[in-house]
Amino acid sequence: MLLFLNFLKKKTTEPKPKQSATPPPSKPKRTNEQIATRKGELGEYKIDIQLDQLPKDYRHLSDLLIPNPKAKSGYSQIDHVVITPYAIFVIETKNYQGTIYGGKDRNTWLVNGKFKMMNPFVQNYGHLKALSSLIDEKFHNLFVSMVSFTKRSTFKVDPDYRKIASNELIVYDIELSEFIHRKESVLKIQHKEPLLSESMPISLTQRLEKNIHKH
Repeated sequence: MLLFLNFLKKKTTEPKPKQSATPPPSKPKRTNEQIATRKGELGEYKIDIQLDQLPKDYRHLSDLLIPNPKAKSGYSQIDHVVITPYAIFVIETKNYQGTIYGGKDRNTWLVNGKFKMMNPFVQNYGHLKALSSLIDEKFHNLFVSMVSFTKRSTFKVDPDYRKIASNELIVYDIELSEFIHRKESVLKIQHKEPLLSESMPISLTQRLEKNIHKH
């Protein structure tokens, strides 16, 4: 009997084995593609904020698919269009990191002297032609082609692209609205009277909205 009681005592007082602590699940590492996508989204956010703060008589549309029979996909994908009393800005955004080498006479530009990219102004020219098919011919000379890069890049390009008198402008994303205002100021001096009537930016915006396909 004593042996049996001692056996029970040992069993009840025996410490419970410690449960092994389960380590918290580690966060999956983000791929370079995911990081690039995130940076691209942040860049677009910077641009969207600037466009939202433009004057009330300006109109802008973002992320457009315009029918374009000459494109392989049948559409032109346009990042942003801003319609002002003096111009129609067609904006292509890029998310490259490094030194951008390019010029007006080159169909192919280089990033860091190694990686090839299409001349973004040639690409944007296709966008302008697609938009031209949707609006009256009298407005075709109002187009200003703009290409926006993030501040993680450095320009080694034709200096004319940075001159505000040009209708092809390369800018950093944080200075996009500044260049739009500067270009508009130059056009005001040149023409004195708006090139579009007060209601025309709204009318053109509505016309484009009827012909775009959202992703």
